[in-house]
Amino acid sequence: MTSRPAAAQHLRDLARLRRVRDRIDREYAQPLDVEALARGVNMSAGHLSREFRLAYGESPYGYLMTRRIERAMALLRRGDLSVTEVCFAVGCASLGTFSTRFTELVGVAPSTYRRQAARTTAGMPSCVAKQVTRPIRNREARVTEPLLA
Repeated sequence: MTSRPAAAQHLRDLARLRRVRDRIDREYAQPLDVEALARGVNMSAGHLSREFRLAYGESPYGYLMTRRIERAMALLRRGDLSVTEVCFAVGCASLGTFSTRFTELVGVAPSTYRRQAARTTAGMPSCVAKQVTRPIRNREARVTEPLLA
């Protein structure tokens, strides 16, 4: 049985984790690192990373990159910015890291996505396009063929 003080501490930790997640959602384009996020809620970086992963299923950095890639997808669908401009607009400092992470999450390179998205989402309201094109991590993707042993 959980004691009341432990349960109360758990609720306080969850509230701090929510603040971290909300900060990432708001400031995704700013330079953010786990140490800065942890300082903002008076936690150690290691403790924040462990608790965030337990609560949300991914690390704070992974969540940040997912938000950046989601925003990049929206900017690439618009079609008025180059891949490099989108990379820096969403807060990534390295085009190589951006392209690699984008390809991991979306399944195609940013330049390919930009070309395909313009055709795929033409005439679709942006709120629907966002939902339809939301990135799926490799571990969440359905297996379409049986794995051979």
